Amino acid sequence: MPRMTVDPYYCKGCGLCIAACPKKIIRFSEQINAKGYHYAECFKQDECIACRMCYQTCPDGAITVEK
Repeated sequence: MPRMTVDPYYCKGCGLCIAACPKKIIRFSEQINAKGYHYAECFKQDECIACRMCYQTCPDGAITVEK
C-alpha cells in the first residue's frame, strides 16, 4: 500500500504539494512545527496512488513516498 509522509521539521507550509496532488488528499495540519508553520499532511493514506507529484514539487525535500 502506498504511503506519503511529510517531515514536519522541513515543511514550510508552501502548499505546492496540496495543489499538485491529483487525488486531493493533502491538507495543512492543524499542528504547527518548530518553525511556526502549519505543515502538510496526507489525511487519506488509503487513497494515495504513489504518483510522487507531491514529492516532485516539494522545494524542501520534506516528502517521502513509499510504494
